[in-house]
Amino acid sequence: MLVKWMRCTVVDRRGFERGQRKWAGLPGEPGFRGQGGGWSRLRPGVAHVFSFWESRAFYDSFMARSHDRLAAAQTGTYTDMQVRLFDHRFDVKTGFEPRFTDADVVRVAHSRIREDRVEHYALMQEKVWNPAMAGSPGMLRGLFGEAPGNEFVVLSMWRSAAEHGKYRTERVERLALRAQLAVDVVALAGDVVDLDAAWTV
Repeated sequence: MLVKWMRCTVVDRRGFERGQRKWAGLPGEPGFRGQGGGWSRLRPGVAHVFSFWESRAFYDSFMARSHDRLAAAQTGTYTDMQVRLFDHRFDVKTGFEPRFTDADVVRVAHSRIREDRVEHYALMQEKVWNPAMAGSPGMLRGLFGEAPGNEFVVLSMWRSAAEHGKYRTERVERLALRAQLAVDVVALAGDVVDLDAAWTV
């Protein structure tokens, strides 16, 4: 599965939200699996959208045919669009599905890893982070994705911001030490996204 993560700064909120509804046409596209998104809890005016495709070939075909027509409705409503593509490497918890209807927030963590530490980082994700997240109340599902250039994303869906916040304050520092995160990581950034039901496709 291919994971697409888009992040932008919105300058016309009403226009952007109106344009966001045009993506309702996506389910007719071959290989499309789901899309959702919302507003950053940490950065005012920043929107995140996550979409999922069965494969890169289906995604490339969509980009060549229908993408520009659907995207036209949002032209001029945002600046600083950043798009990243990741291949799904494994699930956090089990049976990831690109469903957004039961989640309130998505946590996205994006990292660049030292080349000689990539396998260690992936192993720690599997052995340290995954069990801790999977065992946290309110954590629904998630995935670990990889992009060329030792780039990784961890997406996790949570029933509520409060439950995610509890996991953060109680566990993250201790887990980061155990996983030797500081040794593996060149750059680490993240956000917490309040999902907007109207953006779910």
